[in-house]
Amino acid sequence: MMITSRITISLVAACFFGAASFAPAKEKAPAKEKAAGGGTSEYAKGIQLLDSKQYEQAAQEFTRAILENGKQPAFYEGRGFANFELQRYPEAGDDFSKAIELSPKDMRAYVGRSQVFLQQKNYQQALADTEKALEIKPDEVAAIKLRGFAELGLSQWDKAVADFTAAIQKKPDDLQTYDRRALAYRGLKNFDGAIADYTFLLAKNPNDTEALTKRGYTYSLMGQYEKAIPDYQAALKLNPQDNDTFSRLQWTQGQLAAKNAPPPAATTTTTTAPTATPEKPSLFTQIKPLYIVIGIVVLIVIAVIVRLLTRGKAEETSHIIR
Repeated sequence: MMITSRITISLVAACFFGAASFAPAKEKAPAKEKAAGGGTSEYAKGIQLLDSKQYEQAAQEFTRAILENGKQPAFYEGRGFANFELQRYPEAGDDFSKAIELSPKDMRAYVGRSQVFLQQKNYQQALADTEKALEIKPDEVAAIKLRGFAELGLSQWDKAVADFTAAIQKKPDDLQTYDRRALAYRGLKNFDGAIADYTFLLAKNPNDTEALTKRGYTYSLMGQYEKAIPDYQAALKLNPQDNDTFSRLQWTQGQLAAKNAPPPAATTTTTTAPTATPEKPSLFTQIKPLYIVIGIVVLIVIAVIVRLLTRGKAEETSHIIR
């Protein structure tokens, strides 16, 4: 079962987070409203750089805006998203916290900081930030999805399924949400639900090697090795260098062979009960009572005859003169 544990660990790690940030750039970026005071032009330039994924340059422009005017939460929020994309998570967290301090109703800053907490595996704090964001804007799909991520981290599978389902209803073209919901279904051991989500993803993209591997693994959890093997083989055809999938395929083939192996022939050993060696009877037990009676009678007859023969016969006397 060692291979199963390794499969489980690697798949969970791969499933939790795909890219550093799932939200599109427009969703991440602060609103492009004009800020009062200095830093407005630097902030606008930072937004353009952020949208074009030039994150280092964007962070520099937001820093210039902050130096011009350190009272604008949008400036910190913008730099927070740039730092997040650069995987500078502590700095991003500080920027989002500063934005929240300056504007406690800044929903985007809570969404941004929740992503930092998720990357740091601080799922409880991520959950708290998404809850706060949804208090401010209950229909915010990014916050709903991020809350599902936090619930996955806390193994709250049923809540995660509910949030991912709600996110799918609001944004049905977000394929990543189907993948995450499938993981939550697996946590609930609702393997049919997970298979349905992976099958949907493969209908959209038949060459999705991750979906093939994950569906194959789900089939193996169900003991349906004959269905898991074609998924692993298809994934390897697309990526022959995937050693992990090759190991899973070998393990699954071994499980299927063991499952289909004929039961070992029953070897019935007939054990004959040992025959007891008859005990040799003693001499006394061999003398029957009838023989004893006959023997006694014979002895009595002999005694009588002897008595009759000796009766009246003169007793011999000694010639010695006394």
